[in-house]
Amino acid sequence: MTVEKAYERCRSIARAEARNFYYGFVLLPPERRAGIYAAYAFSRRADDSVDGDEPVPEKLEAVAERRRELDACYLGTPPPDDAVLVALADTVRRFGVPRRHLDALVDGVEMDLTRSRYATFDELEGYCNRVAGAVGLVSLYIFGFRDPAAPELARELGVAMQLVNIMRDVAEDAERDRIYLPMDELADCGVTEADILSATSSPAFRAVMARNGVRARERFARGERLLPLLDRRARMCVAMLSGLYREILGDIEACDYDVFAGRVRLSTPRKLRLMGRRTAWSLRGAS
Repeated sequence: MTVEKAYERCRSIARAEARNFYYGFVLLPPERRAGIYAAYAFSRRADDSVDGDEPVPEKLEAVAERRRELDACYLGTPPPDDAVLVALADTVRRFGVPRRHLDALVDGVEMDLTRSRYATFDELEGYCNRVAGAVGLVSLYIFGFRDPAAPELARELGVAMQLVNIMRDVAEDAERDRIYLPMDELADCGVTEADILSATSSPAFRAVMARNGVRARERFARGERLLPLLDRRARMCVAMLSGLYREILGDIEACDYDVFAGRVRLSTPRKLRLMGRRTAWSLRGAS
């Protein structure tokens, strides 16, 4: 398995699975784009470790295997026939990606096996920091940065996107007996676990969703301060990704937060139009 073939395999995975992200990736220079493909492919593998119908012990073993795979990547000894790990090992070496961020991602994935409820938003944000903030930080190293403010802004942007994911996927998560909306806020508004698990939309449920929508918009506003700190190509990529998730949030708001009626999706033509608008916006200074 050559490094070039390994990266090509990761590109195929991203193209097939990334959906929203893939459109932003294509804006990067080839070497950084390849690094993002590798990081995405490993993130996808980590996510897949805890999905499916396998017993929890088997899933925990799969998570442990992801940690062993990181050991190999950082030692520079990935299995030569594993395209994802060959590419990831090259990426973390080439771009100096700290292992702690990939470890945090795996920690977050493991949380889905040990927790299905979050008592407060502070607890939920800890989860978001791992499954999404850490991905933002890995991506930042691949993009390249100099300003010491950049990592915190990348984390904020990752959390903003994850909050949108949580809002969009309430119904899908409920089918797996997972509730990511903060339990204290649900209780304050008079929403029960049974309401969520039975896909009951109500003014009280919409109030909880609106509160989290405000949080997401606040984090987008802060996180997008990252854009001027990146070079032109990375700035366009991040602006595109941020714009996609802002657009999804706007659609959730437009349907009055009734995410039980159907999953919000953006069509390919709409994504392409958004790519053009956000690219132009980022090049004007993202003001």
